[in-house]
Formats: sequence, structure tokens, C-alpha cells
Amino acid sequence: MAAATESTPWIAMYHSVGDCSEDPYLVTVTPDRLDRQLSWLRRRGLQGVSVSALLAAPTREGLVGLTFDDGYTDFLDHALPVLTRHGFGATLFVLPGRLGGDNAWDPLGPRKPLLTADGIREAAGAGVEIGSHGLTHLDLTRADDITLKSEVVESRAALEELTGAPVSGFCYPYGTLDQRTVDTVRDAGYTYACAIDPGGITGPLALPRVHIGQHDTAVRLYLKYRLHRLRRRPVEGI
Repeated sequence: MAAATESTPWIAMYHSVGDCSEDPYLVTVTPDRLDRQLSWLRRRGLQGVSVSALLAAPTREGLVGLTFDDGYTDFLDHALPVLTRHGFGATLFVLPGRLGGDNAWDPLGPRKPLLTADGIREAAGAGVEIGSHGLTHLDLTRADDITLKSEVVESRAALEELTGAPVSGFCYPYGTLDQRTVDTVRDAGYTYACAIDPGGITGPLALPRVHIGQHDTAVRLYLKYRLHRLRRRPVEGI
């Protein structure tokens, strides 16, 4: 494991890869933009990897975790070919309680289809790490104890049965977390969990990430990379 004094690992957060002409939540990048962003990483000598690979590396120098939330079907159509072309790995956080459904939690739309069980298995078969995003994309900090445990525990069990492989990573829907949700994730057996800005909570179950969007050109990526490294405390325990 990396030393506790090493800076916080840089983990990039993506969602949908496709047409971004209607994108009220700014969660979509076009395949061409993704290709340019990954090319920028390569030019800087950085390698995109899954979060598990990032945390397991003897040193995180030169590595960037690439994560894709929600499990949209466009991951297979558009993101995976770009990742494969660059030789990059990634982690895909999916919702086993919404297999073949859509992003009904986004009231403004547009509706985006989610991967089926076969689609998730296809991604896993291509070497993509599969992690849990909960069952149905609820704000877990507002869920009662029974619902919270169901979202965290049952989603892991469902994905392990679906893929036939261990699931070690969790991603908090909306990036929201508190000590109760972190404790539940830990008790469920996850070894790491991704947030956005976890505030005062730190450690491998509260990993901060940097949102990457359509407008993130080379200059913006460089600034996000530098600011992330400068403003974060080391993440102890990984």
C-alpha cells in the first residue's frame, strides 16, 4: 500500500459519454472530448486505472483513477472503446436495482438508459472494475437504517452474483455521506468508497474525486489536477 504521507490519489469522476446537447446536470462528455482528455493524461505520462488498481499500486505516482457513475449504456457504446484505444482501465459504478432502467432520479432528464445485467457482465469481461452505486440511487444520508443497509449490502451481493467476482468498491449516490453511511459501507465489507468532497471525513471509505465535464480542456484539466493535489490532505490508511 502507498505510504500515508503520500498525497491524495487523483480520481476523476465521469458519468455519461455521448450526446451532450441536452445536459442540464452537466454530467455528459462527448466521445471526442473524452478522447482528448485521456490524450492529455497520456501526454503528461499519466496512466488511467481502476480505483482498486490505483490503491493497490506500490506508488500512485503517474496513476489516475478513472470512474464512471450510474452505469449508462453509453459506457459500452462510447466510453469503453476510447479507454481501450488508450490502454486505460476504469471503475464503473452501477445500480443493480435499476438494471435496464433509466436515470429516473434526474427530474429534468433527459432519460438515459442503464446497462442490463448482460451489459454489466460485458464491461466486466472487458477488464472494467465493477463497483456498487447502491441499488437505486438514493441519498443515503436521508435513508432510514433499513433502507440504507439494503442499498449498501444487497447491491454488493447482487453484483457479486451477477459478475461472479468480488465487489470491493462503493460510490455514494450524489456524493453525499456521513459517518453512519461510512460505517454501513465498512460493515458491508467494501474496502474503499468514492465520494465527491467528503469534508472532514477521510480515509479509504471517503475518497474525494474531481468532476470532469465537457468543458474541461487541457488548461482546465491541469488546474483541476494541481488544485486537487494542493488542497487535499493525505488519505490515511491506503
